[in-house]
Order: sequence, then C-alpha cells, then structure tokens
Amino acid sequence: MKSTIFRVKFEPTAGRRSPASPARRGWIWCVAWLLGSSAAFPQLFAALTIGWAEQDITPRKPVLIAGQFSARVSEGVLDPLTATVLAIESDGEHVVWVSCDLVGIADEFRDAVRARLDGQKGLEPKKVILHATHSHTGPDLGGWHAKVDLPWSVMTQADLLTFTADRVAEAVIRAWTARAPGGVSFGLGHAVVGRNRRWVDQNGKSTMYGDISKPNFSHIEGFEDHNVNLLATYDLQGALTGVILNIACPAQVTESLFSLSADFWHDTRLELRRRLGLKLFVGAQCSTAGDIAPHFYREQSYDQKAAVRMLKIKQRTVRQEIAHRLANATEEVLPFLAQAIERNPILKHRVETLALPLNRLTERDVADARKEAAVWHGRYESEKMKIDAEPPPPGAGRWYVAVTNAYARMGWNQGVLDRFELQRTSPTHPTHATEVHVVRLGEIVFATNPFEYYLDYGIQIKARSPATQTFLVQLAGSGTYVPSPRSVTGGGYGSLPASNPVGSEGGELLREKTLRFIEAFWP
Repeated sequence: MKSTIFRVKFEPTAGRRSPASPARRGWIWCVAWLLGSSAAFPQLFAALTIGWAEQDITPRKPVLIAGQFSARVSEGVLDPLTATVLAIESDGEHVVWVSCDLVGIADEFRDAVRARLDGQKGLEPKKVILHATHSHTGPDLGGWHAKVDLPWSVMTQADLLTFTADRVAEAVIRAWTARAPGGVSFGLGHAVVGRNRRWVDQNGKSTMYGDISKPNFSHIEGFEDHNVNLLATYDLQGALTGVILNIACPAQVTESLFSLSADFWHDTRLELRRRLGLKLFVGAQCSTAGDIAPHFYREQSYDQKAAVRMLKIKQRTVRQEIAHRLANATEEVLPFLAQAIERNPILKHRVETLALPLNRLTERDVADARKEAAVWHGRYESEKMKIDAEPPPPGAGRWYVAVTNAYARMGWNQGVLDRFELQRTSPTHPTHATEVHVVRLGEIVFATNPFEYYLDYGIQIKARSPATQTFLVQLAGSGTYVPSPRSVTGGGYGSLPASNPVGSEGGELLREKTLRFIEAFWP
C-alpha cells in the first residue's frame, strides 16, 4: 500500500516566529509522513479488529442425518463437521459469521446459540449470522424425522441441539475475544463447481436431475455462476490469517451417505492449508444456488463422459477435484489481494425481518396434494404396521428407510393442504419470518437469506448492486426452495407447490427489499 504524503503550506504569522523554520518544518514533515503511512505503521491505522475460531461440531453418538426424504442414522464419521467463525468489529459496529457444515440452520438452533451469547461484552447476539454449507451429511437439528414414532437408537433431539449450540457459542466467544487489529482485502476468482441441475424437455417440462441424453431434451433451464468471491484477512504484519470463499453451489457431492461428512469443504480446507499454511482459517459461504448442484460428473451433464475420464486420469475424487479448483482460484488471486489490504474500511450492519407472502395455491394444487398425501399415508401405515408387528432386532440396519420416506412425503404434501387453509386468513406465512442481514465492508457488501434461493435472483441482485463486489449468502436460517418465475412454469421438484411455501412472488419481493437495504449503504 503506497504511503500518502500530506503537503502543508506554511503562512507567516504576524508578531511571532514563522513555523516554517527548517528544524520545525522537518519535524512537521516527519509527523505528516507518519500519519499518512499506513503501510509503514499499520498499527496506527487498523481500526478494524478481526478474530477467527474453528470448532468441531461432530456428534459423538449416532444421530439422524438431514438432507433426504428418508431418514439416515449415522453409521460413522467420514470427516469432521466444522463451525468456522469470523468476527469483525470497527468503531462499535460488528458482524460475526458462523459457517456450519449443516444442511440448514434451524430456527431453534440459531436461537439457542444466540441465547448463550447474551451478556458477552460488546457483542449483539442478533448480529451473529449462522449459515449452512448445505451438507446433506450433517445432523438433523430441525428434528423432522425424530417426530416419527419409531424405536430410534440415536442421540435425542434435545441433547443434539444442546451439544451443537454449546460448541458453536463457545467458538463465537473465542473468535470475539481473540479480535486483534488487522486488515482485509477482497477479490474475484473463478472455478467451475456448481452446474444448473434442472433441464427442460421440448414440451417445456422441467426436471431436476435425470438423463439429458434423451431425444426430447431441449435445454438447461438456468444460468450458472462460476465466480469465487474471496475475502482475505491479514494481521498487522501482512500475514494471511484466513479466507472466506463464497460460491454459488451447495455442498452435496456425497449427499446420500450414511456417514457424517462436511462434503467437499473438508477436502477444500485440507488443500488450502496444504498450500497456504496449516493454521489458515477457511470460511465457506453458499451463495444463491437453489437450482445448482456440484454434479458435473453425472448423467445430467452434457460432458459427463469427458469429466469422468479426467477424474480417472487425475486420480481424484469429485470432492478432491472441486478442492483443487477452489484452491487454484484462491491461490491465483491472493498475491494481488495482498497489495490492497484495507485496515480501516467502512463497516455497517443492518438486520431486518420480512414477512414474505405465501405461495398462493389453487384448488388444483390442493387436489393433487390431497391425492399424493393419501397415497403416502397408506404406505406409511403399512410400513409402520410391519415394524410394530416385528420390531427390528438390536443392530438391525436401515430398517427405517421405507417408513420414514413415506412419512416425509406424506408430510410434504400435507403442508400444501395446511397452507391452503392458512391463506384464507393470512397473506404471509407465520413460520417464515425472514431474517435478512446486509453488511457493508468497504466497497463490498454481504446480503443473506434463509432459503435455497434460485440463481436468477442472485444474478439480478448482483447486477443492480452498487457495491464493487456482492457476496450473497443463502441458508442463513431455515427455509426451503424459492423458485424463479421461469422455473415455476417448467414445474418439477424444487418448483412445485409442495416445495415452495414462499414462491416466486416472495422471491421477487425479497430481491427488491435486499437491493433497497444495500442501496441505503451507498447514498
């Protein structure tokens, strides 16, 4: 960072000695140079304080795993689940980011963590933002499958929530108390990780996943965002302490495992630390990516055969390949970021709670959902009777898959019927009070939402944002898919009434509100 020289014009003062004498002029020039030289004396200019912490949040006992219709009881740990905390404070304003290797952030979990932070000096619990990487191999903190009346041999929901909230709150406190003067820098890299997972046939029908080699394949439904938004943090000596990687892709390569895992973010942390230092903190943020997945090697990819061949040649798993791509993008950009460290950027943080409109349902939607709910209710009762008549012996494996799949799909469709009754009296969803955070840090902005928010909205926000670089963070709360208007037209999983308590009308309102909040920081 270049030093700034203050040029001072000295005017003689009547009746006393002019301050422009050589000796005094020399001292003044020295002081002026010191005041302008943040590169030479960063400790004098670092209004920003930064603290990092990392915490293992892997349960020590078997738990129910979140992320699929059917339940999965964890049968081991493939790699540890992590909560990574970055605390930033300047001039009394602050933000604390907590990246969690979970499928989402249940409201009960978020509230439990914040409750444990009450009384922490200078820290507002409301400004602690928990967000998920969308790993489909983390514990079910929302407790969906635990509601099924089955003889589970797993950690209770209350114990799981207490265990996880305790450990995350502890990490937040460590990061907050470890704050020290430092600096930040931001930049943009690129890596192909997420691909649009919805394709459209020649009749205009959309499908999530599936074989696109069929003769009736027309086109991929939506856009893809291969940006790697980077925020790097530094200590007073200019040494790199941590990075945030913000990408438009959920962590669901190995999404169907019966083992606990952080998915590709585990491999990415290992690769970045191998290259940049074992003590490096790595924060993961999932940008708007409701219609995106890291499945460039599966049948819904037009270049699947070539992609699989290259993995074999490189002798890498898909997760390792993603880790290399993200590490390459980071390593390429970091030398330039080190030349533009800011130690006193503007920091502003706004928290709003929005009431988004219910996805309006029709009589046809209700009729279809009622029919599907009845089918799955019958299957659930049948499977439940089998289990009641012949309880699974100790150690029996995966006996619960069919019954929990039926239970989840029954409830999924029942939700449509409940919402139809609700919309008679309420225009908004009472359980979907949407917490939105907007954080300005210098010339960049962060904006959160709790949903699997489709990429179209993210691109629209970025295109209209006045910030130099816009980091969008989804899954910062509990929420389901919010589809774009064009995806609703095509239908298919993710864009069906059962998938969307908040529909495209709510998605557009969230986009406009988010932009208004961002613009308020750039008068």
